[in-house]
Amino acid sequence: MLKPVWTSSLKITAIGLLAISLAACGNAGSKPAAAGGEKGKDAAQPSSSKYPEKAISLIAPSGAGGGWDMTARTIAKVLSETKSLDKPITVENKPGGGGTVFMAEYATKDVKDNYKLFVSSPPILINNLKKEGNTPFGYKDTTPLAQLTKDYGAIAVAANSKYNDLKSLLNDMKADPSKLTVAGGSAPGSMDHLVSILPAFKYGIDPKKIKYVSYDGGGEALTALLGGNADVLGTDASSLDQYLKAGKIKVLAVLAPQRLGGSMKDVPTVKEQGIDAEFLIWRGIFGPKEMNADAKKFWDDTLKKMVESEQWKKEMQANNWETDYKKADDFKAYLTAQETQVKDVLTALGMQK
Repeated sequence: MLKPVWTSSLKITAIGLLAISLAACGNAGSKPAAAGGEKGKDAAQPSSSKYPEKAISLIAPSGAGGGWDMTARTIAKVLSETKSLDKPITVENKPGGGGTVFMAEYATKDVKDNYKLFVSSPPILINNLKKEGNTPFGYKDTTPLAQLTKDYGAIAVAANSKYNDLKSLLNDMKADPSKLTVAGGSAPGSMDHLVSILPAFKYGIDPKKIKYVSYDGGGEALTALLGGNADVLGTDASSLDQYLKAGKIKVLAVLAPQRLGGSMKDVPTVKEQGIDAEFLIWRGIFGPKEMNADAKKFWDDTLKKMVESEQWKKEMQANNWETDYKKADDFKAYLTAQETQVKDVLTALGMQK
């Protein structure tokens, strides 16, 4: 659970900074999905390099069904459809510890493996900087290749829940914080936890009293919600899309500056409901720390072309995502700046190493 410093006396500026500066996450059950493409004449492969010479593995450090998994599979699908690769690209799920189990192996054993990439989001910073459940490895143990998308946090309940708006839920939680179980796909102090408790904190509820249960990824947390083992779910909005369309859940609010499109077009923002809270989630793709120049150049060119393609734009619309592309060097500079911001916020919360 969060440290006692999470009190109502904590200045809102710290939480506001977190909500603004953090720009998902991910889930169990490994179901590899291969996507390969014939080499097209418009392939983005530099003529001076033979890379890639074999299949690419793209890792989602979570189980199936959450934000990391969906992002990885979308990348593989679009790279195949645009024929940007002449080798297969296979998505693999490697869940455990909100990405920390995978990072421990990747940062020590795969430092030169140009054929193993992975997707991540703010937890690669948070998990490295926080005191509890942390990892000694972070983005500096990788080669950041590109920031690709942005998403927002969301609060959901099961379709048969008595709650139809965020304030009625928060009023009950305020009266008795232990009455409701909140599920998330990451450990206390990590992404889903912060998404889950931010509206409650801004509503005057003591976060340390909230009953938060962490699962190994958004898919497992959703299963808990649908199975009646949790009352509320905090996660990224895009991973809720198919469940909302199927009528299995109700999304009470999105932590976005304005309403989202698609299936979420009728879901009010947290701010619309009188609570000043936002939570931005970026997602990006990373390579090994000692990735060679040819491989980095290939992915710089290929990923830029991918996000400009019509196929990518269609996937963004289908998943309620927004493209927020930064090339390798710009992405690395952004992470360096964001690391300082996250460290300052965790320090204010008493949760830093």
